[in-house]
Amino acid sequence: MLTRALRQGLVAGLVGAAVMTVGEKLEQRVTGRPDSHVPARVLARLAGLPERPGRQSRAMNLGMHFGQGALLGVVRALMANAGVRGPVASAMFTVVRLSNDQILENATGVGAPPQTWPRSELVVDLVHKTVYAFATGAVADALAARHGPGPGQRHAALLPGRHSDVGPLPRDATPGR
Repeated sequence: MLTRALRQGLVAGLVGAAVMTVGEKLEQRVTGRPDSHVPARVLARLAGLPERPGRQSRAMNLGMHFGQGALLGVVRALMANAGVRGPVASAMFTVVRLSNDQILENATGVGAPPQTWPRSELVVDLVHKTVYAFATGAVADALAARHGPGPGQRHAALLPGRHSDVGPLPRDATPGR
């Protein structure tokens, strides 16, 4: 499952980052908000490189943006392969995505805690990270579903009163048989 989740997660995370990027560019056209160089600055500090504005900053921005997206996609694919799927799983994953950003940005001294941000900035960040999480989740769930229900879904199907989106299990898929 781990190897499969790694492959699926990298794909799902890259798709999620691409969808988030499109949303950001659309939002920036409407609001006039400039590009953020925070991802490049975080990557530069993590790598011990000098922070340089301009072309290198753009390449580092994209590298950090898509690299983070791909790596975090693996977490969402692990969730999906374990049977933790759907909108609730994507909502949980949104918190993971936001937490990852804040840990890296605050640990490197590039960012400040979100509770100190102007509300409009906070809302924009929350919306974009939510778009990423749900797009990544949709892809991860679809890829995992090709391999059938996850262990958590199989367990839910066995317990009276549990809600399961997997329907009846084939006889040979029931644990203990």
